[in-house]
Amino acid sequence: MAVDFKEFTRKMDRTLEVLQEDFGAIRAGRANARVLDRIVVPYYGVDTPVGQVGTISSPDARTLVIQPWDGSLLKPIEKAIQASDLGINPQNDGRVIRLIFPQLTEERRRDLTKQVKNLGEGGKVAVRNIRRDAMDYIKKLKKNTEITEDDQKNAEKELQELTDKYIKKVDDACAAKEKELMEL
Repeated sequence: MAVDFKEFTRKMDRTLEVLQEDFGAIRAGRANARVLDRIVVPYYGVDTPVGQVGTISSPDARTLVIQPWDGSLLKPIEKAIQASDLGINPQNDGRVIRLIFPQLTEERRRDLTKQVKNLGEGGKVAVRNIRRDAMDYIKKLKKNTEITEDDQKNAEKELQELTDKYIKKVDDACAAKEKELMEL
């Protein structure tokens, strides 16, 4: 009997998705609306993502323009961006907020690269935790005599191959983001 790893594979896929979302929030010197995904403003008593209270456009490679549907949100959006870790000072002209992304300094690139490495390590830890849970599941099946010892060995080998594959995907994603950050 083969052990079914669908649930664990789905969890590992989700770990990669979360990692990619985290990478999307790290700005790489180009204007990308995803950097605003984690910034929220109070809107009728509810913390609401900036992307849901207005239109975000990118007129050029280094600029984002936020045009709120409700003009009273200009100040709260401006304050939320200033309070965030974006490191960009918003420019409010009374109708829209402009975010101008400066070229990244070498030091800032190194800091962001360290951040990417830390996120990558977190992703690997998550994948290994999923592997540990799957190993416990395999051992439980063996203990309950639902699988033989040979099935257990084969399942553990298959699980290790699956884990190695996902660790490599995490490493590849980190390398791609680091390359993007180091481009001028």
